[in-house]
Amino acid sequence: MSESYQIIFAGTPVFSVKSLDALIHSGHQVKAVYTQPDRPAGRGRRMTVSPVKAFALQHDLPIYQPDSLKDVHAQHVLQNIAADLMIVVAYGLLLPAPVLTATRLGCVNIHASLLPRWRGAAPIQQAILAGDTVTGITLMQMDAGLDTGAMLYQRKCIIGPHETSAALHDRLAEMGAEVLIYGLDHFSQFTPSPQSHADATYAHKIHKEEAFIHWQESAMELDRKIRGFNPWPVAYTLMGEHIVRIWKAIVLEGQSSDQTPGTIIQAAAQGIDVATGQGVLRLQEVQLAGGKVLAAADLLNARKNAFTVGNQLG
Repeated sequence: MSESYQIIFAGTPVFSVKSLDALIHSGHQVKAVYTQPDRPAGRGRRMTVSPVKAFALQHDLPIYQPDSLKDVHAQHVLQNIAADLMIVVAYGLLLPAPVLTATRLGCVNIHASLLPRWRGAAPIQQAILAGDTVTGITLMQMDAGLDTGAMLYQRKCIIGPHETSAALHDRLAEMGAEVLIYGLDHFSQFTPSPQSHADATYAHKIHKEEAFIHWQESAMELDRKIRGFNPWPVAYTLMGEHIVRIWKAIVLEGQSSDQTPGTIIQAAAQGIDVATGQGVLRLQEVQLAGGKVLAAADLLNARKNAFTVGNQLG
C-alpha cells in the first residue's frame, strides 16, 4: 500500500457493505460513516436502520445520518472530520459542491456499471433488461453531475445468460470492494479520464408496474424482465384476477407457437410453457398470491387445474 488515507465512507444498502468491510480490514482509517436516516419499513412500519448503519454499529464506527447535505451545518460537520477522501457507494443523497471539496482529495464513487453506460439509480437491473453481456465497476472522481465525473479505473465482468439481478448484484458488490481497495492503493497513479457524454445511457429507478408481463413481447425480452426484476419487484402476470409472480424461466430455443400470447401450451414437471409474441417461455419457479415460491412440478401437484393447457395468463 503506497499511502494510508483517512476516509469518510457514505453508503446505505447491502451493496455498500462489502466496500465498507474491505475498508475496515485495509490499512486505511474510516473516520466516519454517512448513511441515510432510519426509515419505517415492513408491514408494521417499524423504524429500520440501513444495512450500512447496522454494519457500522457492529464495528463501533462514528455514524452520521443527515436528512440532507445541502444544510450548511451538516456541511461544516463533515468538513470538520478532516478526512483525506470521501468514498461514496450507493449513498442515495445528492452531494452539493461544498461536500465534493470538503476533503483533501475530494470524493470518489464506486458505480456498478461501465460508465458512461448506465448512469443513475438502477444500473444492474437495466443492464440485464437491455440484454447487455458485459458490465463492471467504475471508480469515478465525483463532480456535480449524476455519475458524470472523470473515470479513474474500470474492471469488467461477463453477465451470465441466465443471471439474475440478485446474483449480479452480489458479484458486483464483491468486485466493487476489490476495485475500491485497488484504487486506493494506486490512487496517486491514476490519470482521470473524462466520460463521453454522447455515449451515456440512463438507468432510471425501477418502478413496480414495470414488472407486469406483457405476453405480446418476445420470450427473450420476457426472460430478461424475469431475471432483471429478481429479487425486486418480481415479474408478475395475472391468472384471472389473481397475481402470479414468476421467479425463474427459460426461453425454449427454436420453439414457436401460433397460440395467442399468454396461452399455456404445455404444463409438465419440467415447466409451464407459455406462448409469447415471439417464441415460447417456460416458467420454472412461480409464486401464487400468499404462497411460497414453488418449482413447476410442486406447483402443478398443488394446483394442476389452474395451469391446464389452453388457459390464458395476463
